[in-house]
Amino acid sequence: MEVTGLSAPTVNVFISSSLNSFRSQKRYSRSLTIAEFKCKLQLVVGSPASCMELELYGPDDKFYSKLDQEDALLGSYPVDDGCRIHVIDHSGARLGEYEDMSKVEKYEISQEAYDQRQNSVRSFLKRNKLGRYSEEERAQQEAESSQRLTEEAQAGAIPVGSRCEVQAPGQPPRRGTVMYVGLTDFKPGYWIGVRYDEPLGKNDGSVNGKRYFECQAKYGAFVKPSIVTVGDFPEEDYGLDEM
Repeated sequence: MEVTGLSAPTVNVFISSSLNSFRSQKRYSRSLTIAEFKCKLQLVVGSPASCMELELYGPDDKFYSKLDQEDALLGSYPVDDGCRIHVIDHSGARLGEYEDMSKVEKYEISQEAYDQRQNSVRSFLKRNKLGRYSEEERAQQEAESSQRLTEEAQAGAIPVGSRCEVQAPGQPPRRGTVMYVGLTDFKPGYWIGVRYDEPLGKNDGSVNGKRYFECQAKYGAFVKPSIVTVGDFPEEDYGLDEM
């Protein structure tokens, strides 16, 4: 067989091995010596370079030659794209030995020892109260969720148009008519829009330019459902018109 030189700088070949059941497609420089090429193949097939015997097969899987001149260049052999280079291992290893991950010794650490490490992910989460270690955040989220559900239930029991009495902490009761029930853009949660009987409110049924209901200025207010009681509350004379 005539050994010829090829000009293409790299070649795309398939690598097979007597130790593995799979093939790998790799690209190599033709300027590598066979000794250098074997060192690169160690990472592919797992066989020591000193224990390799290389065989060259054509794209049709026909045997071409052995690559047995350590100082010869890979490109000095008739290696072309699509060829296969088969690695025969003489180290004594068995077929599939480097594929069975169950035989690989794994590093294990106890939960107690892992908890004591300061540079672990778990330690980072604990220090910064993140993830499942954020007890305060989780408790706050649970409280907010419970509050939303409670407010939703309370708001659902307050019909629009019903008479009501608002009892805010530290203030006298105020009577009016329910004009709005639901969510708002100005604050989260459920709110009750009330038109008071007298100008005891803060707005005209609108907040930040968005109107929720109609009433005169200072007669409107938004309060939480928990301080609103609906029922037969006739209008009272607050004496605000007296001089």
